[in-house]
Amino acid sequence: MHSVFLTLDRSSLPLRRSVLTLLLLAGAGSTSAQTLVETVTTTGIQNTLQSTNIAPKLPTLAAPNAPAVLPAQTNPAQTSPAQGNPTQASAAATPSAIAVTPLTPAQQGNLKKAQASYDAGEYAQARSGFETLVAQNYGNPEPHFGLALALLALNNPKGAAFELRQFMALAPDRYEGPYNLGVIAGRGGDHKTALELYTQAATLMVGKAGPEIQQQILSALADEQTRMADFAGLSGTLTQINTLAPDDLDVAYRLAQARTLAGQGAEALPGLYALLQADGTRMDAALLLADIYVAQQLPERAVRELNLAVKRVKKASERSALLLRKADILVVGGDTREALLAASAAATADKYNPVAAAREGELRALRNDRPGALDAYQNAVRLAPTNAVYRTALAGVRLTLGRLDEASNDVVLALKLKPDAVTSAQALYIRGIAAYRQKRLLDAVIALKESQRRRPDADTALWLGLSYYAQQDYPAATNALIDSVRLNPTPAARLNLASALLASARYPEADALLRGLVAEDPRAAEAWYLLGLAQKSQLQDSAARVSLKTAADLGSSKARDALK
Repeated sequence: MHSVFLTLDRSSLPLRRSVLTLLLLAGAGSTSAQTLVETVTTTGIQNTLQSTNIAPKLPTLAAPNAPAVLPAQTNPAQTSPAQGNPTQASAAATPSAIAVTPLTPAQQGNLKKAQASYDAGEYAQARSGFETLVAQNYGNPEPHFGLALALLALNNPKGAAFELRQFMALAPDRYEGPYNLGVIAGRGGDHKTALELYTQAATLMVGKAGPEIQQQILSALADEQTRMADFAGLSGTLTQINTLAPDDLDVAYRLAQARTLAGQGAEALPGLYALLQADGTRMDAALLLADIYVAQQLPERAVRELNLAVKRVKKASERSALLLRKADILVVGGDTREALLAASAAATADKYNPVAAAREGELRALRNDRPGALDAYQNAVRLAPTNAVYRTALAGVRLTLGRLDEASNDVVLALKLKPDAVTSAQALYIRGIAAYRQKRLLDAVIALKESQRRRPDADTALWLGLSYYAQQDYPAATNALIDSVRLNPTPAARLNLASALLASARYPEADALLRGLVAEDPRAAEAWYLLGLAQKSQLQDSAARVSLKTAADLGSSKARDALK
């Protein structure tokens, strides 16, 4: 049986490297108003773009909130082209499927009453009033639009969509129709159609809608472009919003993000620097700035920008986040010493940040500071006791320190948290190695087999093979080690497979494998020794003596004994 160095699986590390953050500002759904302008409410949804090599990738975007229903922008008292309503006049001049007829004075009064019922939340009464008007004058768009909003309020999107289509036939130049149909399509999950309708509304609104309504329509369009990962189109839409609201720093930030995701990171820099000049405390802008420089293969510049941002931000949590990003960039560049200093500073800056503590633990382990890694991971577990990844990493550090009982206990606690398949496989892997080292071979086999079932891995198969070998179950050991070599043909795995093949009396296979090993590394004493045994078992005494003599000259005491 041959010893193997333990290397913790990198997939168990608890830090996810964020490269680029994407802030989605989406309109909150509402159907509570019909007349005048309704302001869209925005909420922020933070998403992180994942990467392991610092190059930007497209994110998985969270669904934006449904945008607000757009109310009519027409004064109900002015519904006749003869009365000078520009919208109606334009509609009358535009060919439509249905002839437009003005409302009579009496119908105008009834329209006001129906709208008042809607505004008062009396939706059934409003529906009745609008339906009566539609029956009296089907050729006027306003009753159709009011009826559509009332039906929406009564949770009848199918009926509302029908009425909006009638409204669009009568008023094809009005943006309210396609916009609100877009709302219905988006709420129903038809985002392709919603995108098309919002695009149509954005075209129709030019010269007709005020700045607030334009922002509402463009924001809804931006939400769908974000969902579809159309970052080039999104950049154009956000440029329009930025023109309407030049002092809105959130819009400026989103525009910089969209340009970066569209592959125009360098073009995003002027706006991003202008944003930081207006508010130097914006952590999100500083992170994006660093990501752009990393994508431009200028990591040193990114680090310098992060150092400046650390001095500007006000919150401890923000300093910690900036320092963690610095650590990420440094470790990708191979500077683990400076990366560790940055991660340690992040943990010091925010003593309640478990991510920073875990990152420090990971980097200390990477630099072989296992006692320091133990302290850091213990801190991470204290701050986030329900995080199975941190608990598993702590178990791994304890395993490397020989604290086998504590490692096993950590595994039990981690598995009780019901982690994902990757983390649970890592925990079982640690349990199996701890049991192997405690000579609890049956427990080792059970844990390692289950780990391998959940996530096939070369190291797990290797330790499973060693456990079977220690039980003298050589066929099972051979099969497990074959899996290990298939997944990752390291010299250690191949050497152990050769040993299992010898123990199973499969001498020619062992011979071929060992010849490959000594050809790759002529100073591999153990491989020469096993090759000598394989040759001797095949009655190739002369060749066996040469191999054993070579192993003995390289320092193998077992080979010297075999030559006696």
